[in-house]
Amino acid sequence: MMQDEENNIKFKQLSNIQPVHFKDWGNIAYQQAWDKQEELLNKTVAIKTQNRQNGTQLPTPNHLVFCEHPHVYTLGKSGREDNLLLNEQALKDKHATFFKINRGGDITYHGPGQLVGYPILDLDNFFTDIHLYLRTLEEAIILTLKEYGITAGRYPGFTGVWLDADNEKARKICAMGVRCSRWVTMHGFAFNVNVDLDYFKNIVPCGIDDKAVTSLQKELGHAMDMEEVKEKLKKHIASLFNMQLL
Repeated sequence: MMQDEENNIKFKQLSNIQPVHFKDWGNIAYQQAWDKQEELLNKTVAIKTQNRQNGTQLPTPNHLVFCEHPHVYTLGKSGREDNLLLNEQALKDKHATFFKINRGGDITYHGPGQLVGYPILDLDNFFTDIHLYLRTLEEAIILTLKEYGITAGRYPGFTGVWLDADNEKARKICAMGVRCSRWVTMHGFAFNVNVDLDYFKNIVPCGIDDKAVTSLQKELGHAMDMEEVKEKLKKHIASLFNMQLL
């Protein structure tokens, strides 16, 4: 990990265990997953609105979703469409789709073999700090990689998790982009496990044109057991956020 200010993150020691509903949606179309996220977020925001208007204290639910997607490129609110290097026909040829979406960040790719995580959390149940929220998600990925003997860290000025972030071999293994409404989160992270890295050649990943993208499979030289990776990552997310996964 780089020896800079990102090494001095003060992670919250949360005293109260928060129940979190875990779901694995499997391989799911991007639009369907986006709609389901929006539904969960809107239900939580509605409870918060009701509490504020009526002076009630109804508990708000928290969700953690894992899934994979068919080949898809997504462009965040601050992204540039010319970072997608394919026209409409080329997208069809690649059996891929393209969405402009409401998360932060630029363009990224999702596809089979990539572990996508969507925490739909009411941060009022944890801590109301988006910067810390992102750093905590990154830390869960970093700790998971450590279990496989891989040292990972952060690249100053960018979200996500990187290998060799302090030299010319810097390469990204996990991208992140979130949306937050009334402190309720959606979207999340994309962790490259067994993903086909050739699909990243069709974009300027996250708007960064001088850094490589990698995967757990590429770094270790063999395909990974996705279920094993999921279990390790779930463990670290639950520990860092003090969650009880239901």
